[in-house]
Amino acid sequence: MSARVAVLASGSGSNLQAMIDYFAALGDRSDAAVVLVASDRSSAGALDRARARGIRAVALDAAQRTAGMAALLDAEGIETIALAGYLRFVPAEVTRRWRGRIVNVHPSLLPSFGGAGMYGVRVHQAVIAAGVRVSGVTVHFVDEEYDRGPIIAQWPVPVLPNDSAETLAHRVLAAEHAVYPPVVHAVARGRITLGSDGRVAGIVGPTENCARFSLVRSDTPP
Repeated sequence: MSARVAVLASGSGSNLQAMIDYFAALGDRSDAAVVLVASDRSSAGALDRARARGIRAVALDAAQRTAGMAALLDAEGIETIALAGYLRFVPAEVTRRWRGRIVNVHPSLLPSFGGAGMYGVRVHQAVIAAGVRVSGVTVHFVDEEYDRGPIIAQWPVPVLPNDSAETLAHRVLAAEHAVYPPVVHAVARGRITLGSDGRVAGIVGPTENCARFSLVRSDTPP
């Protein structure tokens, strides 16, 4: 039986689409399925993408964005949660109950250029302003602090001398599309886990195309 995945998104949902396409490409080898897409914005393109694929799409009301989110997830039997450009703080009840089963993708190499307010083009503007030569993608477990959860995987993306925030964002997003779906699938299958000591353990198996990125294990608790 496929693990039931919920995706929370605020924008167009390109990472959602990459995930849907990845699971579909795996076919019978996939042990996970996106069954719920929820957004804090009723006009979010992610909801349209979900409806186009017959996936339940929910525009979250004020209660569902806060105290009612856990009830919504429970009603759908959600086992794994993936944040895909979701710009609101996830209620602590959700991050605690789904500990080790809720993940996020961030467009930098955390812990650099993360935290409250660091999302979208702001991240890439900060990277360029800092003069660093390498940015990238981080997939991490979600806890009660913005972008501070244990890191699962990272992938570097070079910052070119003539980069603008927009050109860098384009290349980083392409890396997100390659890295995020295999990690979500591995977490949903139980191949990557978060221990009680805060350490990440596990592997990304052959069906997840592990050669596309490197798993980063946490040697010490966060």
